[in-house]
Amino acid sequence: MSLHAQIVESLREDFGEQILEVVEFRGDTTVYVPPRAIVPVCTFLRDHKTYAFNLLAALTAVDHWPEEPRFEVVYQLYSISQKLFFGLKVPVHGDAAEVPTLEGVYPNANWHEREVFDMFGVKFNGHSDLRRILMPQDWEGHPLRKDFPLGYEEIQFSFNFDEIDKRKPYAKE
Repeated sequence: MSLHAQIVESLREDFGEQILEVVEFRGDTTVYVPPRAIVPVCTFLRDHKTYAFNLLAALTAVDHWPEEPRFEVVYQLYSISQKLFFGLKVPVHGDAAEVPTLEGVYPNANWHEREVFDMFGVKFNGHSDLRRILMPQDWEGHPLRKDFPLGYEEIQFSFNFDEIDKRKPYAKE
């Protein structure tokens, strides 16, 4: 039995129905858990004698708009002793995009969670300093949401050069 399979079996024994789904893809395993289970599951994986996932390597989100649950908060844990990555995903509905913070389990979650909050608008309950980290404080909206309005300039080609050139702002002489 592979180490990933052992981890999943241990999680199923300790958390039962809290394990919503297990996905294996190209040698990587990802376990889906509800928001209320993320802190206990990460604590279990960090403190386990064999696995010892002592590093939160990455934390991000995915927007599945217009589907529900709209967001998936994605966690990548790493075990230095086992040289092993393990993935966790938390499905979150768009109307209540909130997940408990992992700062108490992995202190570096502070910056990762701030970035996800800033870019996607997912709130991390209990976070010590949840404010924007990349965008200006007065910025409205969350740029990585799929429904965020895009501002763009139409591309100028040889066939539409004259039409676009008329609308293009030029410096006044």
